[in-house]
Amino acid sequence: MPVYTVHEPPLRKGADEAASADRVMFVRDGFSFWAFLFGPVWMFWRGLWLVLLLYVVATVALQAGLWAIGASGTVKFCVGLLVALLIGFEAASLRRWTLARRNWIGHGVVVADTEEMAERRFFDAWVAREPRPVTPVNVPAATPAQPYRTAADPPDVVGLFPEPQSRPR
Repeated sequence: MPVYTVHEPPLRKGADEAASADRVMFVRDGFSFWAFLFGPVWMFWRGLWLVLLLYVVATVALQAGLWAIGASGTVKFCVGLLVALLIGFEAASLRRWTLARRNWIGHGVVVADTEEMAERRFFDAWVAREPRPVTPVNVPAATPAQPYRTAADPPDVVGLFPEPQSRPR
């Protein structure tokens, strides 16, 4: 099942949080065929300018190094193919890295079959976690026979015994 990471741009001044929900981006994790096949064009299309610049510099340096050691055309082709495979496998990571550099906020991971289902699951959870007004609850006073207990207190009874008893020594 595909995994999506959820990213939200920084909130604009005076912008409504509900309006920023339209700008949330879901990045699918996994191999990107288009990034593998057309790496530089894919980077340009996605707006990964720094990644594109680093890719061009690294590729030129790598090919120049291969030319300097006298590598054959087959070796140069195989190295280029391996670089393209690396770009295809790391395409989602490159997008997430670019979004992090632009101060986008990562909200987590969603597992779903399609991007639409991922959006639905994420926004259902987002709406459910919104803070709601807290209504004070009247807590009855503790009685002497049964002192007030907190969730952090260990239970007096362990196992199937009906009442706590001290151990004989």
